Amino acid sequence: MGADPWMSPPAELTLPPEAVHVWRAALDVPEGVRRRLHRTLDAGERERARRFRFERDRRRFVVARGVLRAVLARYRGGDPARLRFRYGGHGKPSLAPEGGSEAGRDALRFNVSHSSGLALYAVACEREVGIDLERLRTDLEIESLATRFFSAHELATFQAVPAPLRRAAFFDGWVRKEAYVKARGAGLSLPTDRFDVALAPGVPAALLRVHGEDGGAERWSIRALDPGPGYAAAVAAEGHAWRLSCWQWTP
Repeated sequence: MGADPWMSPPAELTLPPEAVHVWRAALDVPEGVRRRLHRTLDAGERERARRFRFERDRRRFVVARGVLRAVLARYRGGDPARLRFRYGGHGKPSLAPEGGSEAGRDALRFNVSHSSGLALYAVACEREVGIDLERLRTDLEIESLATRFFSAHELATFQAVPAPLRRAAFFDGWVRKEAYVKARGAGLSLPTDRFDVALAPGVPAALLRVHGEDGGAERWSIRALDPGPGYAAAVAAEGHAWRLSCWQWTP
């Protein structure tokens, strides 16, 4: 393992078009921090929080949404509580343009993923992004899941991986596929067996091909992330000429 890639952000944070920023945040925070973040949520977010059956899940949702607002406000400026969200046909969120206009689209692009007590946020400018984070669970039937959701190429690659490395390969493939689907904003309309990602141990993260789309793989790129022990993660973004920065969010 190399040095921890997650850095403290500078006081003056800029987001040029060639950059993709990924933020990492712990969701189990002191009660005072949770209350402060809760105050920034809108009525819809508070109602969503109330629907969770378990208190821990409710608290983590509040923190995840509050941190999203805090992160986006670093780029937008102003009060995190004043940010307004819109949702695409498949549920991908975006910011409503400043000034209350319903027309047009905000330049910021972002995506969120959280698993257990950790969250990741991808942010870019005029570049679609998607991110996925998964805890390396041991209670999943990875062989059957791979058969169901991986492409034929991915499944053959996965089955050729030595057994001790297969679980890590499965999750590497899973987060890369999810990050790409989320970047596209296509939801379930994009079958996961219609595109191939790299997942073999030691092979860099990549979108290899998109079946039925000439040049589809050239329009997107995927990079692996190191969120910490026990997790797998990846970020996908439009184009290839982008620079990744990883920031650690602190209250």
